[in-house]
This record gives sequence, C-alpha cells and structure tokens, in this order.
Amino acid sequence: MSSQAENQGEFCKSIPEGDPYLVLARWTSGKSGMVISESAPTVIHFAAPPRFGGAEGSWTPEDLLLGAIAGCYTTTFCALAEYSKLKYLDLAVEVRGTLCKADRGYCFGDIAIRPKLTIMDADEQPRTFRLLQKAAAACLVSRLLSVEPRLEPQVRVLESQCTFAGADKTHSGGTV
Repeated sequence: MSSQAENQGEFCKSIPEGDPYLVLARWTSGKSGMVISESAPTVIHFAAPPRFGGAEGSWTPEDLLLGAIAGCYTTTFCALAEYSKLKYLDLAVEVRGTLCKADRGYCFGDIAIRPKLTIMDADEQPRTFRLLQKAAAACLVSRLLSVEPRLEPQVRVLESQCTFAGADKTHSGGTV
C-alpha cells in the first residue's frame, strides 16, 4: 500500500463513520439508463457517448464524472472561502477532460479544472490563488482519479461597482 493510501486510511479511521452514499444505476432501454440517488429526488438519465453508439442529447458517464469533479471542487472552494472569510462575487468552474486510448481501453489522459472567480479587492489575489489551489488539493472526487487534474484558475478583480470599459482585470494563476 502506498504512503498516500496509508495516510488516507489513517484519516478515514479518525473521523466518525457516517451514512454511506448510495446511488443506483439501471439500464432502462437499448440506448439509455438512469441514475437515482437516495439523497436527491431527481433522476438523471444517461447514455453512452454518441461516438460509442449512445443517444444524442443525454448525459454520459463521462459528463457525470466531470460534473462530479466540478461540483466537488466548487463546494470545497466555497467551504474554504467561507472559513477563511474570503469575499467573492462570482464563481464558475469549468472542467474539461480529454479521452485517450490506452492498453486497457479508453481513459481520461488529461483533466483541467478551470475556476473563474471574481473578487472586489486586488490585494486579496494572493490569498485567493492559495485557496483555489487548496480546494484542488482537498477535492475528494479529484483525489480518487488516476489522472491528476490540472488547476487553471482565473481571478477577476472588479475594481468598481460601476461597469465601464476597462473596469475589470482578469489574471491567470498558472497550473499547480
């Protein structure tokens, strides 16, 4: 067992055991299925990607995985920002994955997490980038992947309450 797995095992042993998460997927027809969660009333219909014979216009397992990464990163960052009392105006998180063919079939060869955050105070940028990086490292879903997602943050400083040409500046923080 790797030291990372040992450390995660120690961490998992130190917190009280909670209720397990339960999701059920059922194939409903020749081309699609549905996912049901105990914790959510909404059913999500899914299909294989169209390039693999799936139906157009449906969520795919790949979409759901990238959505799980985006959702996990977003909630992790929001919790860290709240705890750190970081004020921000807007957060949008794009997650892009690239499929590649491997010996054992298809896999994600690259995943990029691209949070776009708007803040009011330019002096908060260094702390903001640290929190964005910390969220990437702490995201539970990302830590379970075999490919480590790249973080490509953008922080926009809104310098005035009024909107006019040149009122905001966007800065990229590079990759982790």
